[in-house]
Amino acid sequence: MVVFPKCKINLGLYIERRRADGYHDIATVMLPVGWSDVLEVVPGGSKRTRLFTYGRDVGCPPEKNLVMKAFRALEHETGVLPAVDIHLKKIVPDGAGLGGGSADAAAALIALNDLLELGLDTARLADIAAGIGADCPLFIYRRPMLATGTGTTLEPFDLDLNDYTLLIAKPRHCMVSTASAYAGVIPSGPAPDLRRILSGDIHEWRNELTNGFEPGVFAIAPDIAAVKKRMYEAGAVYSAMSGSGAAVFGIFSDHNKAENLRLQLSDCDCYCSAI
Repeated sequence: MVVFPKCKINLGLYIERRRADGYHDIATVMLPVGWSDVLEVVPGGSKRTRLFTYGRDVGCPPEKNLVMKAFRALEHETGVLPAVDIHLKKIVPDGAGLGGGSADAAAALIALNDLLELGLDTARLADIAAGIGADCPLFIYRRPMLATGTGTTLEPFDLDLNDYTLLIAKPRHCMVSTASAYAGVIPSGPAPDLRRILSGDIHEWRNELTNGFEPGVFAIAPDIAAVKKRMYEAGAVYSAMSGSGAAVFGIFSDHNKAENLRLQLSDCDCYCSAI
């Protein structure tokens, strides 16, 4: 069974407060987009489940990969599972704020549930995914979601950007750890009404939406800020850093402008496609 785990971008990201448990309450709209890895799950060739990785270096041993954590979480939930071989081709860059690892984990849950005929419904898979990572449940539902609380409280969010082109650019030499991004954050207090803003004129998003990670990240990684500046100079109607960085996205009404900028960003890993 082959699946294609899509990554996500954040439309607005507000770090509202630091909680007593050390986590943060946030508010953001997460939008799954087409840039994807490739994950295949097949019956095992040995007595134990194995993960094989290809493409980009994942930077961790198999047992610490979120895909294997997804398998172990599913095994804990349902009992002993038959051994499988999981093949993961990494295309989406890590350390980018795009949720690539979380998408892989969620895709593994879905594929294992189908292949092994476990019969878990979407809500149960999302509960299991939440224990793996805050972004993971989004990729179970595979649709735009308003995320609040620690990021795992999700509400469906209707959003139509079919007339636009998305360009994502991640400087190759920049990686931002979530811990360092949070270290530079000043909580914003209650977020504005994201439903109101995102249902309004997209040309006003630039003035009304913010990503609370940007000031701290841009201060230590000016090359990321420079990509956002280039997005606007090239004609993006809206641009922002995704998640805690280091990727920046731009939404363009003119596909040719987005594609021309992609060709110019030779020092970045890029994705450009209709939304």
